[in-house]
Amino acid sequence: MEKKKILVFTATYNEAENIKNFLNIVLKLKDIDILVIDDNSPDKTHEIIDEFRQNYNNLILIKRDGKLGLDTAHKLGFNFAKQNNYEKLITLDADLSHDLTKIKDFIYELDFHPFVIGSRYINGGKNKMKLSRLVLSYFGNKLIKYVLKIKCDEFTTSFRGFNLKKLKNFDINNVQSKGYSFFMETIYWINRSGYKIKQIPIVFIDRDKGESKISRIESFRTLKNLFLLITKSKK
Repeated sequence: MEKKKILVFTATYNEAENIKNFLNIVLKLKDIDILVIDDNSPDKTHEIIDEFRQNYNNLILIKRDGKLGLDTAHKLGFNFAKQNNYEKLITLDADLSHDLTKIKDFIYELDFHPFVIGSRYINGGKNKMKLSRLVLSYFGNKLIKYVLKIKCDEFTTSFRGFNLKKLKNFDINNVQSKGYSFFMETIYWINRSGYKIKQIPIVFIDRDKGESKISRIESFRTLKNLFLLITKSKK
């Protein structure tokens, strides 16, 4: 397979209702490879991806033995990109909550910035979650920004881009938080490693099909990990 310079990555678990539309859109992009890490989805998401692989040699599937966690999937995807000498890595959700046409904007901005994140909370960005989740997300991100004192308005979305050639001082393996807190701590280490964060506006919509993987305990886990990061930052 001819090696591309850009890798688009997503992690899947029970996304059979969304993955076909996701791949139909992303595979139209030129000069990219796509990596999907599937945690042995009971709904056979990986079988749908395998069908696509018969026609697309730039689609890579890693099927793991079971549900090993979103954080470990993103670490594996990041390390896969580095080990295979990709220059740019774009990560996002497979549930169609992210506007896939924005991938081109991430690719462009990564020519100039080491790290790019899609933000729902800057001018031009929107968060179309249900009200209860919207309030939690909005004030949660405000709290994280206030506590960590980082110039960023978005900490919890997975829609982000890495210029792997520029991020020489950043090691994703330093991130210890599990679950969705992983995304917050990644921003912490990007900032601590001395890199500026470029935000671009995105519109987030609630998934139309399938079930959200975010459990209620995630909010408490994020608070706990946030205050653990405060302790680290004082060292």
